Amino acid sequence: MLKEMPLRDNDAGTSEPSVAAQAGGCGPMLQADGAHYKPLKQQVFEQVRALGQVSRIALSKDLSISPGSVTQVSSELISAGLIEEAEPVHDASSRGRPPVLLQMRADAGYVIGMKLGDFVHSAVLVDHSGTQICQASLSSSEQALSAEALAEEGAVLMGLLLEKADMEKSQIKAVGVGLAGIVDHEAGIVPWSPLLNMRDVLLRRVLEDRFALPVHIDNDANMLTLAELWFGAGRARQSFAVVTIEYGVGMGLVLDNRLFRGSGGLGLELGHTKVQLDGALCRCGKRGCLEAYLADYALVREARIALDMKSEPFGPVDQMLETLYSQAKAGNERARTIFKRAGRYLSVALSNIVHLFDPKLIILSGERMRYDYLYAESVLSEMEELTLDRGRPPPEVDINVWDGFVWARGAAALALSAATDELFGQARAEA
Repeated sequence: MLKEMPLRDNDAGTSEPSVAAQAGGCGPMLQADGAHYKPLKQQVFEQVRALGQVSRIALSKDLSISPGSVTQVSSELISAGLIEEAEPVHDASSRGRPPVLLQMRADAGYVIGMKLGDFVHSAVLVDHSGTQICQASLSSSEQALSAEALAEEGAVLMGLLLEKADMEKSQIKAVGVGLAGIVDHEAGIVPWSPLLNMRDVLLRRVLEDRFALPVHIDNDANMLTLAELWFGAGRARQSFAVVTIEYGVGMGLVLDNRLFRGSGGLGLELGHTKVQLDGALCRCGKRGCLEAYLADYALVREARIALDMKSEPFGPVDQMLETLYSQAKAGNERARTIFKRAGRYLSVALSNIVHLFDPKLIILSGERMRYDYLYAESVLSEMEELTLDRGRPPPEVDINVWDGFVWARGAAALALSAATDELFGQARAEA
């Protein structure tokens, strides 16, 4: 039975916002090397959205184009109802008129971002400026479903979201959907997901048929990475890695402001890298996967044995994890041992990421980052000990605690990006 879940605010322990996050706007703040291949109108549009408010002369400098070109293109975007001039802010301490700033027309269009999850589905509705209008969530069926049944749950959630926003489906330009598993973003196929009872599912087609809207799908870890690139600590970085620990373990990689997906969606499945031959059973059906030692279900499995925590009276997985964490903080040595063991496996994973990709920044992101055992000093120290000493400082590790809607925000970024490409003539088939 589907039921509406209560909305949750950001965790009080969230790390300080980055400089990029304080700058306003949304989307990558730095220009990618290949950005000049985009239509000039799109470059200007995306730069206005990224900076929130910006003058024409600043756009000219940022994009290395003439002031005359900026004036012409911005006038066309204003006439098209996509951007507008902001009310000037007068500063009594400065002389002359303040520069006229450009900003997004928030009502130019809307998109929906949706995370289909093991226990909860979540969704957000955002405008073209990236501002969130509304959010909603539903409990999931908590079992593998057919594509049609999963799409139906998504449709129920969309209906709830539109009702809360008092909007019609016709106002929505695109829908981004993230889910766990192996997802071929370009083909719209899901070779495997714990949410589906079949393999090689043409999920995008099924969702588009049910939603009657353009749909873009991707792996949920990629959605979290897009959230960091568009709204979080990665906005002012051209390249970084993201690791998330939830009911599964995921990784995303941004190279030159672009999400790296691999050739068919199988790349960067960190949770299914092998850390123990013939080891613990993973939910993918293989043994020895990293997430079988580090993910939520792995911690709960350990807790049920070591602490004799049955499903009752401790309740759902989230409640069991909270109980386990509370006991660890209270000094229960068996509970502390479970988290410490998970932390050691995280150290191995982080060291492997350094050896494979050599990132300057690794972001540990998601709800579970409030469990400080997973990023304790001992974890980061062991990562450094396991990593080749190259005479250079180790990568920066940033901890970012988000609420449960971060995945949906990343899916909204996917939809915004796709809708923008469509708007300026870069259809999906040409991408």
